[in-house]
Amino acid sequence: MARTSLRKKAGENHALWERSNTAQRIKWQHVAQQGYDFYLNEQLSTSEKDALRDSGMPDFIINRITPIIEIMKYFVTANSPKWKAVGAEGSDADVAQVHSDIAEYCWYLSNGKSIYSNVILDSLTKGVGYFMVDIDQNADMGKGEVAFKRVEPFDVFVDPMSRDFLMRDATFVIIRKNLSKSQLKLLLPDYKSKIEKASGRSDQMSFSRTDFGDRDSVISEDVDSTYTPTGEDDEVLPFYECYKKIRVPFYSLLMLVPPSEEEMEQIKNDVQTQLGEFKAEMEVQIQEKSAELDEAVQRGEIIPERAELEKKKVLKDIQEAIAQQEMQLMSQMQEAASRTETNIVSEEEYKVLVKNEEVAKQILEENKFFQIRIELTCSIGEDTFLYEYVLPISEYPIIPFSYTYTGTPYPMSAVVPLIGKQQEVNKAHQIMIHNANLASNLRWIYQEGSIPEEEWEQYSSSAGALLKYRQGFEPPTPVQPAAINNAFYTITQEGKQDMEYISGIYSSMMGNTKEQPDTYRGLLANDEYGTRRIKAWMTNIVEPCLEHVGRVFKEIAQKTYTANKVFRIVQPEAGQAADAAQEKDVEINIPIYNDYGEAVGKWMDYESAKFDIRVVAGSSLPLNRWALLEEYFRWFQAGLIDDIAMLAETDVRNKKNIAKRKSLYSQLKGQLEQFEEAMKDKEGTIETLERQLVQAGIKDKIKTGEMEVRKDTLNTEAQQKLLRGMMQSEFASFKKDMRRELDKAKDNSKPKE
Repeated sequence: MARTSLRKKAGENHALWERSNTAQRIKWQHVAQQGYDFYLNEQLSTSEKDALRDSGMPDFIINRITPIIEIMKYFVTANSPKWKAVGAEGSDADVAQVHSDIAEYCWYLSNGKSIYSNVILDSLTKGVGYFMVDIDQNADMGKGEVAFKRVEPFDVFVDPMSRDFLMRDATFVIIRKNLSKSQLKLLLPDYKSKIEKASGRSDQMSFSRTDFGDRDSVISEDVDSTYTPTGEDDEVLPFYECYKKIRVPFYSLLMLVPPSEEEMEQIKNDVQTQLGEFKAEMEVQIQEKSAELDEAVQRGEIIPERAELEKKKVLKDIQEAIAQQEMQLMSQMQEAASRTETNIVSEEEYKVLVKNEEVAKQILEENKFFQIRIELTCSIGEDTFLYEYVLPISEYPIIPFSYTYTGTPYPMSAVVPLIGKQQEVNKAHQIMIHNANLASNLRWIYQEGSIPEEEWEQYSSSAGALLKYRQGFEPPTPVQPAAINNAFYTITQEGKQDMEYISGIYSSMMGNTKEQPDTYRGLLANDEYGTRRIKAWMTNIVEPCLEHVGRVFKEIAQKTYTANKVFRIVQPEAGQAADAAQEKDVEINIPIYNDYGEAVGKWMDYESAKFDIRVVAGSSLPLNRWALLEEYFRWFQAGLIDDIAMLAETDVRNKKNIAKRKSLYSQLKGQLEQFEEAMKDKEGTIETLERQLVQAGIKDKIKTGEMEVRKDTLNTEAQQKLLRGMMQSEFASFKKDMRRELDKAKDNSKPKE
């Protein structure tokens, strides 16, 4: 790019800054600086201090603004904000889960809690605070880390026509800083020669109502000189960072993806296999046709010459069919292996692609569209151009946190409504103290020459002093101060109450025991009802801004963390004390390798994942610990929660070990184990007794059976004995009868004499 064109770009930055530094912005900065001065205890201008001193009045103040702002800041920044990622589809759910861990990792590296606190303080005292999401290119050995930063509100110049409270409709945003050459060389070592040759006016303007000599604090506009590391005077230059929204052309290309060499080799093998089967079929058909022709010749239907001619035709047709089949199979295989994919390329990449004829043939469809991108142009002074590039994001990396949004880039701070009441309180106290001074140090009216003036000036207010006056003159007359109106005493009290009412921050929230309720329920009610105004600001402004910060962080992080990386996060366990910390590892962009050891894809692909960002509502708000613990204790007593849930909310050290030892569940588990052992013993005893009882029953039944058998046996034996007796008697009787009959027969058989 030509040197004149570069100088023109630098001049455009300077001219744009001058045009954006309008009268409205200068007025806003005056008001914002006044609010910041009141927060810094600088509540009287130089002219007001001179007027008070000339009139002999005190110039002290009763600062009620700083404590109010500090409590408001604490309420909003008591805890770090939390972001939650919601995956667009199932494949993005795993990546979305680790995004919150990555945000927490970058938040810790950037000391985000302190930055968040300073941004909220800027919002409360200057009307707006600015978060910035940037990339530290040199972090992690040159791989880069996403960082959260704060930008000084008075260094930011926004498009005056912007009407969005997040500046999303602004056509430009300029950051103008006054930096020394030494600082610029340290920040931008690649541009040392340009920085050394650069020149320009820092144009440091003063917006404070108090001069440096009358201030107790030192602000940035008081510092107008610096030095080199060797102790020499260093030149301060205006450094411009101009962010603009531009429309960048892109092309959506539907491209045919040809097969790889491995896929082509597989295709050829498949084609050869199918082609071999087809050839075998054709050879069979040739043989069948030849056999038919030979049979026809034998039957005399055709002559041999005709048969040979037909054979040649068949062979030729089959060869052509084989070649056609080979081409058809190859085409089908290539078509099956080829796939289409949609690629998004820039216009420059598109022009390079279409120049290649082979690539151009693969483009099936193309659509041109435009996307919003952020262009950053940096320069020094009016004519020194440094660099320019396009950020791969669609929203400004600078996010405003307004307090009272006015529909313009110039919001109002929380201090502005309190300034009038603060001045009223200061003036009332000054008048009362001045009146008391007048009452204790009387003024005198005297005739000239009637008294020794030096002696009266020195001793007129001393206790027990003897003052003389000259004879012939009237005695000096004391001038008594007018009685002060009692309204002044009520003005101070009403002024303090009005400031609390306007800000929504009451004395009880600052630890004033007189204003606090006696019970924890009263504390909870005070936290609930007394903080609704600041909660409304949190809900309507702060949390939407934090959500926008999360979205910008997501865009930048996805373009930064494109390589395989492991994030190690040390965090306390949920519900545990800080001493119970655990280390958590989160890995993204894990390469997937094929059988040849080549990376063919990524698992947990963070860059291409699609998910939306939500801020966890109320994650940065404080909790009333004692009231909450009392409430948990009541729930525990009522049996709604167990002792583990109760112990988890306390700050007792080693809660985890205590829970293991003293938990009701642990005790019940031990008792249950004892009961189980006792039950086992009893079950064994019962089983033994049952066995014994069964055995005793069996024995009893056996004995009963034996007795029955014995009884039956005895009865049988008696019957048998009786029967035997009867049979023996019968047999004996029968025997006698038989003997008698034999004897009788013998007698009859003998011959008679």
